[in-house]
Amino acid sequence: MKLSESFFYTLRENAKDEESTSGNLLVRSGMIKKTSNGVYMIMPMGHRVLKKVENIVREEMDRTGAQELLMPALILEEVYEKSGRREAFGSNMFALKDRYQKNYVLGPTHEELFAVAASMNGASYKSFPYNLYQIQTKYRDETRPRYGLIRVREFIMKDAYSFDTDLEGLHTSYMKMFNAYKACFDRMGLNYKIVKADTGAMGGLLSEEFQAICEIGEDTVVQCEGCDFSSNLEITEVIDTSEVSDEAELAMNEVETPHAKTIDEVAAFFNKTADSFVKTLIYKVDGEFVAFLLKGNRELNETKALKLLQANEIELAAFDDVERITKAAVGFAGPVGLGIKIVMDREVAKMKNFIVGANKTNYHIENVNLKDFKADLVADVACVQAGDVCPCCGKKLVFTKGIEVGNTFKLGTKYAQTMGLNYLDANNKLNPVVMGSYGIGLERCMAAIAEQHNDEHGLIWPKSVAPFQVALVIVSMKDEAQKKAAAELYEQLSAAGFEVLLDDRDERPGVKFKDMDLVGIPCRITLGRKLGEGLVEFKMRDEAEGFDVELSKVIDEVKNRF
Repeated sequence: MKLSESFFYTLRENAKDEESTSGNLLVRSGMIKKTSNGVYMIMPMGHRVLKKVENIVREEMDRTGAQELLMPALILEEVYEKSGRREAFGSNMFALKDRYQKNYVLGPTHEELFAVAASMNGASYKSFPYNLYQIQTKYRDETRPRYGLIRVREFIMKDAYSFDTDLEGLHTSYMKMFNAYKACFDRMGLNYKIVKADTGAMGGLLSEEFQAICEIGEDTVVQCEGCDFSSNLEITEVIDTSEVSDEAELAMNEVETPHAKTIDEVAAFFNKTADSFVKTLIYKVDGEFVAFLLKGNRELNETKALKLLQANEIELAAFDDVERITKAAVGFAGPVGLGIKIVMDREVAKMKNFIVGANKTNYHIENVNLKDFKADLVADVACVQAGDVCPCCGKKLVFTKGIEVGNTFKLGTKYAQTMGLNYLDANNKLNPVVMGSYGIGLERCMAAIAEQHNDEHGLIWPKSVAPFQVALVIVSMKDEAQKKAAAELYEQLSAAGFEVLLDDRDERPGVKFKDMDLVGIPCRITLGRKLGEGLVEFKMRDEAEGFDVELSKVIDEVKNRF
């Protein structure tokens, strides 16, 4: 591509409304442009990168034997009602009506329609296994779109679905896709971890996430310093190594605690550590108020709470509701005489003589024990913390941040049962089909690569996804020899199968060099003053210094680098 004949631009200043490195660099390099909150144009240079990512994914999917199709994005709402997921997605779905007042949604994911498509294949067990996939735009009304392409409302996803007759077959299909995912992310040059995760609205038997490791990741990846254990924070079990206290149970004592509401303030008042207290957090869970009891140094894991209560939505209760339930100001809630459902974290069950709020403004109760109130449920509902014990080997856990670029699910028979997808076995008996689901966010991959591969000058695309492989820079457009040599080299490299960008703009050399660094093309060849000596400068984007190469040997040097 010749820049003098192309649509190309870069920005010198940082993007004001992009809080991530990848978002800022992708905007500045002219690869994307925001049109509204969470919605982006993919510009020509960025589209080339995105197509490279897409082609990698497509090649690996095809290698597994999966077949590509294309589903509609506009879907009747009743499809998701039939599967029971309309309520689970809630306001995250874009919903609309057609001219006949029929309810539609913009598809956030397509398990239901793939189940419908699979039913067209007949009902014999001899038809299985097979895998169908698509690469298509999805829509989710995110509450807080952010970080450029990482959290958006409109995005391109590769979603694949396997169909088998039993769990053994599902495992075989699952492992094919699992290994294909590793091949995809390896080819993209991503540093990633594979972690166990919550099945969420997808449901099913197993979920694993492919997390690209980076500081701005929205997910917390929990790893062990001593073994290969890795998990998403949302589902990591808290291993309680403490012993049941053997101290004698004392009588409750109400204590006035003026101006002490928070755990830190109450701990300072009693001159004790935070883990001597039990905090009472009141939430609204599917419309019902529930109190969660945790050690003072722990936080509630909302994913665990939802799963325990088999609920869809959870949010902190409003201040007015808390004050009505406790009959006290916010900050003084406690389990004694509370009057609503109580879920107690299992760490609390080993405690004695702990301190809680008194449900009375400016008061707490010390020496509270399990006999003083009734817990409706006892379970692990706390968030794991760095330094906690690994559930596999007992060594310490450490945290890193990750961007979820792909996920795999063993769905089992959930969608087959709700959508009526069955098969006849060898005994002519009807059974539900066993499904798997596998997703990759293409723009997220693009953003994660940009997040991991950059420096103070701009992007450093891996060769596999770079918009062009080689950039030819003409130092002076007034120098006919430079222009002629560049044109000949452009044709030779293109003929050799390389994707070449020719910077033949009438710009200062410094502008051209900065633009090529910002855009992140792997190899830059500069035709300048030394051309009279038969030399050009050869520089790889990921290397600090360039070096001179004879013009006649440039093709060989490029071939050696790719």
